[in-house]
Order: sequence, then C-alpha cells, then structure tokens
Amino acid sequence: MKFSKNRIKNIIFFVLIGLLLVPQTRLPIQVLLHKSLALFGPSTVNESEQNILHDYTWKLKANNGIILDFENTKGKVVLVNFWATWCPPCIAEMPSMQKLYIDYKDKIEFVFVSNEEFSVINRFINKNEYDFKVYNSITRYPDVFDVTSIPRTFLIDKSGKIVIDKTGAANWNSDSVRNTIDDLLH
Repeated sequence: MKFSKNRIKNIIFFVLIGLLLVPQTRLPIQVLLHKSLALFGPSTVNESEQNILHDYTWKLKANNGIILDFENTKGKVVLVNFWATWCPPCIAEMPSMQKLYIDYKDKIEFVFVSNEEFSVINRFINKNEYDFKVYNSITRYPDVFDVTSIPRTFLIDKSGKIVIDKTGAANWNSDSVRNTIDDLLH
C-alpha cells in the first residue's frame, strides 16, 4: 500500500495531537516547543519607552525562610522573574536563567517569584539542580510590573529603569543579555 505525502502528514498530525492529549507526554512536548522558540535573548526596551520603578515597597519570603525587603534592591541591577513550576515556557527558560545566575549572582540581584507552595517549588528546584532562591510575595508587588501572564521577566537598572520587559520564554544566558547587564554594571 502506497502512502501519499498528505496521508503521512495527517498521520503525523494525529499522532502529535494524541501525544498532546496524554498528560504524561504533554508537558515535555510543550517545554521542548518553548525551548525551540526561546533560542534568542530578549531585546531591550527603547529608552524613551522604559518604565521607571519608583515604588520599591514589596516584601517577599524566600524558600529558605529569609524575608526580602525589595527596598534593599534599590540602587542595584535587579532581575525579577515571575514563573511557576507547571508553566511550560517557564520551565523552558529556567536552564538559561540558572546559567546566568551562576555567573552574575554576586553582581546583580535575582528575584525569582512564584505563588506556589514552597514544597512544590523546592521539589522542582532540587530535581533540576537549580541553586537560586525563589520567593513568594508577602505584600503586593509594585504596579509597574503589571504581571498578567508568565513567565514575565524584568531587568532593572540602578536608577530603577526597566531595561528589559519580557513576557514569554527567552534565552537569558544570551550574549545580548550578558552585554546589557555588563553595561549596566559599569
């Protein structure tokens, strides 16, 4: 029996749809898809369009129990990432976040924020061998963040300007992000 190209395409399409319907295969396929979409680093916001963080009134609790007063990040370069363990694009970008964190953890502030229980977060962090702290908000985050979907990541300069504002997965370990951070540190 000879298969036409259209018949083969249809079979592949239905197999893929079937795999997406199965919970055990759906998440890995979605993560793989987002990883392929997140090959590039995020772009910076045009200077004339950059929002400025004026209100640093925000309290967070880390997965190790330490309280972070966001006011203490004022005057520093800060990367704020809103994410969740169940979010495919969040999972897809985490390896690049970890690599960036390893190289810049002593130079900039990283604030990874999730609203999940710490037991869930810690399982995810340990399973993937990530070593950054994750925070839950104790108080409401500043309005300038306006998070309506995740992942949502902000890179803030020392004066409070939001230099990068990215919704969706990205390669945070890209040369463009590293160059931007290096420029902000000098």
